[in-house]
Amino acid sequence: MRLEALGQVPDPEGQGAARSEAQAGGEQIRPWRRLKNMVHWSPCVVSFRKRYPWVQLAGHAGNFKAGDFGRILKKHCSNEQQCLERLVSDTLQPYVPAYYGLVEHEGETYIQMEDLLSGFDAPSIMDCKMGVRTYLEEELEKAREQPCLRRDMYDKMMAVDPAAPSPEEHTQQAVLKPRYMQWRETLSSTTTLGFRIEGIKKANGACSTSFKKTRQPEQVRQAIWDFVDRDRHILTNYLGQLKDMRFVLEQSDFFKAHEVVGSSLLFVHDHSKLARVWMIDFGKTVPLPAQRTLTHRLPWVEGNREDGYLWGLDNLIALLGKMLSE
Repeated sequence: MRLEALGQVPDPEGQGAARSEAQAGGEQIRPWRRLKNMVHWSPCVVSFRKRYPWVQLAGHAGNFKAGDFGRILKKHCSNEQQCLERLVSDTLQPYVPAYYGLVEHEGETYIQMEDLLSGFDAPSIMDCKMGVRTYLEEELEKAREQPCLRRDMYDKMMAVDPAAPSPEEHTQQAVLKPRYMQWRETLSSTTTLGFRIEGIKKANGACSTSFKKTRQPEQVRQAIWDFVDRDRHILTNYLGQLKDMRFVLEQSDFFKAHEVVGSSLLFVHDHSKLARVWMIDFGKTVPLPAQRTLTHRLPWVEGNREDGYLWGLDNLIALLGKMLSE
């Protein structure tokens, strides 16, 4: 079995970047072999048991392990475990990985869940981060309570946009974490559309994670068209599933009562035109105080805990609909 991954991480500040020399979404990308943090970005492990020997591409060894056929093991996270346990009896269950409990492996605890790609043959995969922010309000509060100038975050800002730091930050050659966290979200379509493409891996092995500055709807459309190889049938399948998912989300007791941050939609299809969408990664999904609910559509104002998930899904559905009407 071969394990590969694409997507997001509970602490994005620790992310690396990897790209292929092929073009994806009009951006230059580095060789696939340089992927060093892909497994750090997503709870989804891609297994190609039919054709390849087992290889794990991982930035942090031990985050994922091979499970029994059709299952994967993900390093234990209490938030994710609690969410998956609650989702077993929620209307959202068909749209999330099946949960098979905890297992011990080599002295570590892992969550055992469904390998969402086991039914596909050489799939293409896209990870879309949903919502208007990828940090919890408590993370922002904690960073403000314990201000600390960060040289590493300054360096990351400089690598993306040398004009982004203020004159004072240039002098200090460091930025505060809250400043970096909020700046990072403005680069992509996270703030403008309520979702962003985190990465795309094509069936031919080409991979791109170079979407940090993919902000405009036209850029997003081009990336999605490339992902589906301009196949309108596959795009239609995805659109139908997103509409069904939205309806279920609006009815879900779990969804109403949780702040959903850093979660992704995983899009998967293969040459047979089989196409599926799942919600993945609940490491930052936290319950609200008793009796409190979210609309997931209202603008986020610090303190209201709105995450913009449904606003982003509305925009994604509208974008795909417009693409099919062109």
